[in-house]
Amino acid sequence: MEHQTKLLMATTVATTLRAFLLPFARHFREQGWQVDALAQGVSTNTDCVANFDRVWEVTWSRDAFSARNFAPARQIQDLARQEGYQIVHVHTPVASFVTRFALRRLRRKMGIKVIYTAHGFHFYQGGATHRNLVFLALEKLAGRWTDYLVVLNSEDRLAAGKHRLVPENRICYMPGIGVDIAKYDPKLITQNDVEALRDELGLTPAGHILLMIAEFIPRKRHADVLRAFQLVNRPETHLALAGRGPDLATMKELAETLGIQTRVHFLGYRRDIPVLLRAADVTLLTSSQEGLPRSVMESLCLETPVIGTDIRGTRDLVGTECGLLVPVGDIEGLAKAMTWMLEHPEQAREMGRRGRERMASYDQERIVALHEKLYAHALAGEGLVLT
Repeated sequence: MEHQTKLLMATTVATTLRAFLLPFARHFREQGWQVDALAQGVSTNTDCVANFDRVWEVTWSRDAFSARNFAPARQIQDLARQEGYQIVHVHTPVASFVTRFALRRLRRKMGIKVIYTAHGFHFYQGGATHRNLVFLALEKLAGRWTDYLVVLNSEDRLAAGKHRLVPENRICYMPGIGVDIAKYDPKLITQNDVEALRDELGLTPAGHILLMIAEFIPRKRHADVLRAFQLVNRPETHLALAGRGPDLATMKELAETLGIQTRVHFLGYRRDIPVLLRAADVTLLTSSQEGLPRSVMESLCLETPVIGTDIRGTRDLVGTECGLLVPVGDIEGLAKAMTWMLEHPEQAREMGRRGRERMASYDQERIVALHEKLYAHALAGEGLVLT
């Protein structure tokens, strides 16, 4: 009788599991695997409880340098011994480093294969020098405790090889964590859906929507969007900002200070993201740092062009065919890009159509299949390069 394969997925917070990893859990459970999850808040997340065999609560901080992050190390070691996982797949910086640290000796003793998916290294082109040096040193250290490293964009792929974070044949490139192309299909969004949203925002028939979907945190740089939107100065154009986060109140104050509050809509958490994306003329993402942004992938699936910052991940997705790229912090350049999109609707729509074609290679089913290959090689103890 064959032994059941046991897989543990670890992330810092349960929302990461819910947003990105449930399709993988469902797929491998359908193959007869035991798939468990480890994260803070996972035991109270109903979607995680429903989609994993077991969930393990852990207490740590999203602050990478919090001393309490190492408290769960013993808990992780005990769990690995108790459950006998063959594969431990870690995501997000805190969970990834601490879990790899906890298993640094057990992985060889127990034959555990540790896989780390880097959703964007914390060292990157354009990052502060001292910060890059610290995070590069940490990645090099943790690389010693890693069997396979998965990278999601071209810059991180080059960096992983250049800095020899793991052996070359243990670096696996995958085009993201996948997007459900069937779900984000423009044919599924009716004109009635779009009109209802436009009515909600109080748009006139000639009105336009600029949309940004992002957590209100510093690296998303919402202030740049608000300042650029003020420069555009088109009364019929509205800016919709979907998401929550600690910077929300500050951004509302800034909108009032800039005198644009009547045309800026703070939408909070939304469940109708496909409708928002389809109704928008253009999607914005002005981050200083990304891995491979899901909001851009979803936007392109729905044939909505993107204005993004010229950074890793966003650059991979948008290129020169599916939208416009501007330097981080270039408010005037961002305003000019907004204006260009509004003044060239046919070209913008063509960018969106090309975007959906490009997303075929990022389809979730393909990424799940790549994980199947990776796990098969991991269980066999073989090297692999995924392209």
